[in-house]
Amino acid sequence: MLITFVYLFITQNKMKNLIVFSVFISVFTCESFALDKKYTQAEYVNLWKDVAVSQMHSHKIPASITLAQGILESGNGNSVLAQKANNHFGIKCHDWKGETIYIDDDKKNECFRSYPDASESYKDHSLFLTGRSRYASLFSFQITDYKNWAQGLKDAGYATNPKYPQLLIDLIERLKLHEFDQAALPPKPTDVLIDHQENNKESQVKDRKKEREPLFKWKQKVKKETKVATPVVKGQHQVMVHKNEIKYIVAKKGDTYYRISKELDIALWQLYKYNEFGATKDILTEGDIVYLQPKRNKSRTDEKITVSKAISLRTIAHQEGVKLEKLMERNQINSPDELLIKGTIVKLK
Repeated sequence: MLITFVYLFITQNKMKNLIVFSVFISVFTCESFALDKKYTQAEYVNLWKDVAVSQMHSHKIPASITLAQGILESGNGNSVLAQKANNHFGIKCHDWKGETIYIDDDKKNECFRSYPDASESYKDHSLFLTGRSRYASLFSFQITDYKNWAQGLKDAGYATNPKYPQLLIDLIERLKLHEFDQAALPPKPTDVLIDHQENNKESQVKDRKKEREPLFKWKQKVKKETKVATPVVKGQHQVMVHKNEIKYIVAKKGDTYYRISKELDIALWQLYKYNEFGATKDILTEGDIVYLQPKRNKSRTDEKITVSKAISLRTIAHQEGVKLEKLMERNQINSPDELLIKGTIVKLK
């Protein structure tokens, strides 16, 4: 078509038309060059890091994982699917009622989701992972544990490439994407805790003195002749009381169950048992609740709660200070890590 157009202008021998055509060619060439711009990985990260961090706050998916997947799935945002449909994660049309686009992939002319803006692709990626039970196990990993997240995605069937986890890990470490996980951790869960010392300075001074005394009275009975270890002053944690009348602390950056057990002179097995995460988890995230006493069999405040967003029974048990086993029995739920849908009523006693 373009060759025919050139031919007609040349054969007509009209200088004015030739000048107009030259201008047209220049503009066409410039626009084509702009459309052909290729983003580097660094440019991609700079463009989408804020969106990834925002999704981490909302849905507890590591920003490093989201960015690495976006880079890998969209070719730094340069793929046909990303350019034409703003689809950065290669999500297909399953259960989709929005706009679509058809592109050859594993099969010819496959249906993919299309978005008005790429940020909508990021939101849909989060909903895709949080809304399917096969990915529920991912949310048992710490938000900074990108290696287990990468392997978990492969194990859950997100990708068929056996090298997929390592590809994500290599991107995260080379581009230092894990720094976004550390720098933008979720806020402390003050909405489910009662800090009796929050606005009372005199009470805080008294509590600091009490923290230098043994935390558990029964230790004094068992070790009458042995002085009980006191918390380390440097980096000392403030012991607070949960609304379900259980002592707890809030984890600080770099905390582990082992470090806390040494600092507060409490057996490591007790921390594992009270917090119900299993003996394989030791790395804590800043803001995590760490119970120093057993959870209660039932809530001492609320009879039931209504789930406001997708969440697992294990998370609810931890937030409410109720034993997971009791909640499972009371609500007849067999899988503690499967996400409960919005509107689900959970009996607490």
